[in-house]
Amino acid sequence: MMEQVATVVNSDDEGWVTVEVEMKSACNHCSQGESCGTSAVAKAFGSKWQVFSVPATEPYPKGTLLRLGLPESVVLKAAALVYLLPLLGMFIGGTAGNLLARFTHSNSDISSMLLASVMAVAAWSLGKRWAKKLEDAAQPVILANLGLPLSGSVQSINEHQ
Repeated sequence: MMEQVATVVNSDDEGWVTVEVEMKSACNHCSQGESCGTSAVAKAFGSKWQVFSVPATEPYPKGTLLRLGLPESVVLKAAALVYLLPLLGMFIGGTAGNLLARFTHSNSDISSMLLASVMAVAAWSLGKRWAKKLEDAAQPVILANLGLPLSGSVQSINEHQ
């Protein structure tokens, strides 16, 4: 189960909680630091936030931290569709282009590259659509209520002193 901490931004009476999750990249977690090009790109775009609703058995106050979980199989299946399906399409398109060139007595390199490109793009588009449906059907679940963040409590204690 993949886990992520989310902040409650809204809670309704119908059993749904709207949460906000910071989308983090793997950058700044290895020893490469400043010499990594990927890290530089990630820093340039900054952090992104995603807001969505999850079913809840109880209402949560705004600002509550929740630990959400999503089955890893959903992410792996979506990644396989988006990355492996275009490769398969490219191989099938290249082979079909080569066979087509033999029957039409044309240049096999051009027809193989052309059909491989077309099939790869078509398979990528299909894989992206299927992955989107798979991810939309997957619903994160609330694993734990982590309570309100401590930073707000520390500030309120300092204000009272």
